[in-house]
Amino acid sequence: MILSDDQKALLESARRFARDVLLPGYQKRDKDGILDRELVLEMGRLGFLGMDLPEAHGGMGMDGVTTGLIAEALAYGDFNISAVPVGISLNGAILIRHAQPAVRDVWVPKMVRGEAVIAICLTEPRGGSDASNLQLRARRDGDHYVINGEKTSITFADRADGYVIFARTGTPEEGARGVSAFFVPAKTPGIQTLKFNDFGSAVIGRGQVFFDDVRIPLDHRIGDEGKGFSQVMQGFDYSRALIGLQACGAVQASLDEAWAYTKEREAFGRPIGQFQGVTFPLAEGESQVEAIRQLCYHTLALRDAGLPHTKEAAMCKWMGPRYAVDIIHQCLLTFGHYGWSMDLPHQQRLRDVMGLEIGDGTAAVMKLIIARERIGRVAVQY
Repeated sequence: MILSDDQKALLESARRFARDVLLPGYQKRDKDGILDRELVLEMGRLGFLGMDLPEAHGGMGMDGVTTGLIAEALAYGDFNISAVPVGISLNGAILIRHAQPAVRDVWVPKMVRGEAVIAICLTEPRGGSDASNLQLRARRDGDHYVINGEKTSITFADRADGYVIFARTGTPEEGARGVSAFFVPAKTPGIQTLKFNDFGSAVIGRGQVFFDDVRIPLDHRIGDEGKGFSQVMQGFDYSRALIGLQACGAVQASLDEAWAYTKEREAFGRPIGQFQGVTFPLAEGESQVEAIRQLCYHTLALRDAGLPHTKEAAMCKWMGPRYAVDIIHQCLLTFGHYGWSMDLPHQQRLRDVMGLEIGDGTAAVMKLIIARERIGRVAVQY
């Protein structure tokens, strides 16, 4: 991939920030379990947030490929922090396309500046991957909607400044056609949150969001009533490719560390890098991550050209985290007993990346999407 001068400058800035600022504190932030808002503000000042959003809303008007370059570079230093710009690109685009000015003109610039983190609330306790089978309800009451129900497995649940939520405004029989989308500021009365004690990604959190008679104005609805699901979900093809690149960034960090170790560690009187049993698994990992990386950038290039990319995006989403887990695991093993220590970052990357084998669409759901793109609705099994 040939980069422009602007892309090269942005990428160099992001790589320097990732290696000098993010990477040294990666494990400490995990132990603290707190999203460092100063880091988010700094990313905003450096132009790493919402760079793909229009200049009229505070962005830089960059393309998806450039946004992917930055997402991958930041994930090299901290997989969790890189989730912030990915979320802002997704949610910012949703608000720009479908939200009313009362929401769009206030919140999108805040997100780009790093002053606001937005969570997307789709999953519910009884639905899981059945995303259109929602129970959370939004009832029209004069010039407001009243929202009641619960969302679960929500990234940034207890640390978001606002929520893009999906709620049922029609009947259950309508399925996705009876779902609307809304923007709800986190300080709205009636909202409570609960953070989960997860295996990884403590920095960005995951948890439940409860809505108890939460009242929001009509102009906080996103898109048309009853069409929020189909309108808003279109943006997920974009974020799936970015997630694949997040995984590539984390993997590359572990690979680079493992390669360096093979030159330093000696066994039987020579560096372990001279043993094919050590280097061949790493070479396989390099090959796999490069293939996934190219698929992700190809998907973003299709998106930038206005071409269909749903199938490719689903491939990025399941392959990125899945192979990342295997490759990081192999890097950990390269360090032997030292790799088993919590002192090294491989165990944390392994735990953090593994979460995206589940979140934002499981591998099974992604494969179903691919099958539908190939053979249509006949791929659906009941």
